[in-house]
Amino acid sequence: MELPKTARRMEMQIPLGTSPADVRQRIEAMERILERVVTIPVLRSKVGLDAIVGLIPFAGDLLTAMMGIYAVWEARNLGLPRWKQWRMIANIGFDTAIGTIPVAGDLFDFLYRSNTRNLKIIRAHLDRHHPETRVIEG
Repeated sequence: MELPKTARRMEMQIPLGTSPADVRQRIEAMERILERVVTIPVLRSKVGLDAIVGLIPFAGDLLTAMMGIYAVWEARNLGLPRWKQWRMIANIGFDTAIGTIPVAGDLFDFLYRSNTRNLKIIRAHLDRHHPETRVIEG
């Protein structure tokens, strides 16, 4: 079965290893799913599961927070300093706390991307301590 030319399939290769390069790919894939998996055509804005599942009161925000904590766990395994881990936890906590507020929290989820912020923290650490994991995108 052939897909129409306008439809694109999201294919990801998710490595299972423990090397810093494998961890980087897993965290980048998770961030892409949580923050920018679907494009809203009218707004030309990308949203992810964090905003979509966050529409389910409380349980949705709790679920996406647990998925965000996975990135903190991976960061700990990479040797990220504790203060950066706490900063990542604060990003997730802030997103979850505001996200639980009905309506306003749902709008907030479209704007505040805690997983993208956490990915930037991890990338900075990897670029400094494991430069071989860098990916040059062109």
